[in-house]
Amino acid sequence: MAARPDWDSHLAQSFYANLFAENPQLRLLFPANLEAQTHRMLTAIRYVLDNVEQPDRMLTFLGQLGRDHRKYGVAREHYEAGGRALLQSLRGSLVTLLWTPTVDAAWSEVVGTIVGTMADASDEEELPAFWDATVVAHERRLDDLAIVRLEIDEPMPYYAGQYVSVQIPQRQGLWRYYSPAIPSNPFGQIEFHVRRVPSGWVSPAIVSETQVGDRWRIGAPLGALAVDLDANRDVLMIAQGTGLAPLRAQIMDMAMRGTNPRVHLFVGGVYPRDLYDLETLWHLAMSNPWLTVVPVAEHDEDPWWNTTPPAEVPPGLHQRLHGPIGKVVASFGSWADRQIQISGSPSMVKTTLYALRAAGTPPDVVSHDPLF
Repeated sequence: MAARPDWDSHLAQSFYANLFAENPQLRLLFPANLEAQTHRMLTAIRYVLDNVEQPDRMLTFLGQLGRDHRKYGVAREHYEAGGRALLQSLRGSLVTLLWTPTVDAAWSEVVGTIVGTMADASDEEELPAFWDATVVAHERRLDDLAIVRLEIDEPMPYYAGQYVSVQIPQRQGLWRYYSPAIPSNPFGQIEFHVRRVPSGWVSPAIVSETQVGDRWRIGAPLGALAVDLDANRDVLMIAQGTGLAPLRAQIMDMAMRGTNPRVHLFVGGVYPRDLYDLETLWHLAMSNPWLTVVPVAEHDEDPWWNTTPPAEVPPGLHQRLHGPIGKVVASFGSWADRQIQISGSPSMVKTTLYALRAAGTPPDVVSHDPLF
């Protein structure tokens, strides 16, 4: 869906106006600030349209969103109201000459698929809508980055590589998505790596205000990043900043298996200090010969101090490379024979995809989460 930003903005404003005009009681289901919610809605619509010809991927995504929305108390009638508001907004957002009966029928089918799939998945799900957890450790690894460890009241089943929504007591009613940095386990332990977003509402509170004993709420797992162990192909993983978390969780999960494909992990940051979890990666590389870790920093020196690699680089860990991580990875070739995962900010994912495709990487071997 190659929509213009101004069209996106108009569509979103029209959608909420139509929805709340017909159903004023639904306003209570949404946060006061709709910016993040609007971004996620438009991203989901674009993802659905981009994958209309890949129905399995599209329906899996919509099913996960339906299960995730249970934490808001969303019911089938709410989805139906949303579908009506979306169609009404689409009809009003396009030039009359462009809205033909054929276009109307096509959009009606797309919206019907979105509404029906999400509502059905919500109705059929037997797992809880959310889990409650207690913060047991909060470590300020950097001035703007914290590692938070929690214990969930009841173990939550999720696959390494997935992400979940969280709500913290300092920001009631606001949910944000983070990827667990460790695999699911029977003890209910979970770990998140959170970097402060300067203009954010939730991440600054997690980094600066979270305390041991805080009670968090965690929503149902989403996403489909995973290594296909039956594909007979090696793996390339590319992470920037806290995008390391879902890849780290998968590597830890693989470390509990006897046989694995080879994994090359490029982990990047703007400055060397941003490579905040290298010690863990060193230990993983030393104990798992199938894993190779390549640190990458865009700049050789930090603005405050210089971090140098250890005098003796452990087996499986390369000397630090320099440059934008996408260009660095693409400089080694197309990696066309690998399963490739990218995890980081939206801009990092976009530039890395561009660099890989310019190097000849087929798009169908690359995975990344749609909401990131």
